[in-house]
Amino acid sequence: MDHPKRSRRRLAIAIVLVFAVVSVFVGKLVDIQIVRADELDKQSYDKRAIAVTTYAPRGSITDSNGTVLADSVTRYDITASPRNINTDRAATTVQGFADKIAAISKQDPSVVFTALTQHPDADYSLVSSAVTTAQMRAIVKLDLPGIYYVSHPVRTYPDGSVAGNLVGFVGTDGPQAGIENMYNSCLASTDGTTSYEQGADGVQIPGSSVTKKAAVAGGTIKLTIDADLQWFAQQAIAEQGTAIGAQSATAVILEVKTGKILADADWPSVDPNDVSATPAANRQALSFSAQYEPGSVFKGMSAAMLIDTGIGSPTMEATVPWSWKTPEGGRVNDAGEHAVERLTLTGVLQQSSNVGISMMGIKVPEKTRYDYMKAFGLGQKSAVNFQGEASGSIQPLPWDDQTKYNVLYGQGVSATALQVAGIYQTLGNNGVRLPLTLVDSCTKPDGTVTDTPSTSGTQVIASSTAKTVVNMLESVVDSGELASVTKIPGYRVAGKSGTAEVASHGVYTNDRIVSFVGLAPATDPQYEVLVTYTKPTTMKTSAAAAPTFKKIMTQVLTKYRVPPSTTPSTYPATTW
Repeated sequence: MDHPKRSRRRLAIAIVLVFAVVSVFVGKLVDIQIVRADELDKQSYDKRAIAVTTYAPRGSITDSNGTVLADSVTRYDITASPRNINTDRAATTVQGFADKIAAISKQDPSVVFTALTQHPDADYSLVSSAVTTAQMRAIVKLDLPGIYYVSHPVRTYPDGSVAGNLVGFVGTDGPQAGIENMYNSCLASTDGTTSYEQGADGVQIPGSSVTKKAAVAGGTIKLTIDADLQWFAQQAIAEQGTAIGAQSATAVILEVKTGKILADADWPSVDPNDVSATPAANRQALSFSAQYEPGSVFKGMSAAMLIDTGIGSPTMEATVPWSWKTPEGGRVNDAGEHAVERLTLTGVLQQSSNVGISMMGIKVPEKTRYDYMKAFGLGQKSAVNFQGEASGSIQPLPWDDQTKYNVLYGQGVSATALQVAGIYQTLGNNGVRLPLTLVDSCTKPDGTVTDTPSTSGTQVIASSTAKTVVNMLESVVDSGELASVTKIPGYRVAGKSGTAEVASHGVYTNDRIVSFVGLAPATDPQYEVLVTYTKPTTMKTSAAAAPTFKKIMTQVLTKYRVPPSTTPSTYPATTW
């Protein structure tokens, strides 16, 4: 029998030991639940929290009426947790899952099976990418374990190649061309981040989502073009371009009083949905990037210089042979042989005489002509400043003995189609050159509007000069060589043809760039149409471009319900 004192001692020791053990546990508990609670909670959360990107859609590009030319649509990536799929399941069962998903996503079943089984212990595997909403819903309806989906935006171009040369496209590395690239600061979205907690089975815990960073959608770019008119112009130049074996073609439609580009068509044109199908040379906007010697369309500007300086008049007279030896010993020829003609300046425009415009235009000093050409916008990019836009060129002064004549009829100088269009916009707008505009505005998701274009114009020539030249150009459409294919019943139209030789390595070749530009109604021009074809093979004169001009201008006048002219065309005498 134990002594009472020893029993009490053992009891005391036991109590002390129990108290010590309890103290250790209490201390540990305090450390875990109070002292290190935040740290341990964070570590625990980090192990079970999953961060996912919340995608925001890139902004849209629309035409002037709101028709969507570029947009972002929602697509879905189908993902899987192989660890949950492969647990206690036979390969035949997983193959059955793969077959069902592949049938919906239009994939090879073996590819899906590999995604589900290649890393059996993984919690994540990409099974299908960019499936449609209908496909996603069909896969979800299968109710397969361990299968999830994540949404994200994909760029799409609903009208395909319509305005593809202007809209541009987005590649895997971001915006690559056109408006997509130029106005990326407006269109770009900002992705957000959301996190959620998952359980031991890898499934999201309901109600655990937390937005760490809000996603912000991109803004909307509104263009000045009309998608229907753009489509019509593209079809028209494609049809004729194919018929005459041209290498390429452009068509520009301007609103004369505003400088707005209503259509800027290229043929061939890129389809942003399938960029690789278009040769690299045809992925730009040729009217901005391709510079060429314009030829006789320059004669309208040369006539304006003569009249605006007071040196010439619509009835200024010249005796015009088909070939003329200049005082410096050079030679200027017309397009074909003809008898000596007694032409007025109006007749020189109507007959498109190189000799006539040279004999008359040389009377305007070179420096004066150079300054006018700069004022008309030559040798400089347009206000659009489109990606890849060319400036064209005017040879610096002094000009040599041949160049000083050549520039009067569009040789020895280069320009883009947009620059040529700008010349006739100025003539049609009472001599006021307006900045050409392609982008109307950028509207951010919060309603903020930016990138509105300037509308400030420059008086290049007197209003009376511009009206006189437009009136003179009526003679081309009304009774010129191309009258039968340029007249538009019921309307007075002013126009000018152009057939330019194409040089290669400093030598003119048999290739041509043919064009026709016109204004309507001539009494108060509202619209301009310019058509150009590069290197046609079966018809190498401006007669190839004239019918397309008529077709497009007729559509424009009809579309905008322009009232017919109330008086017939009258213009100064063409001969004397």
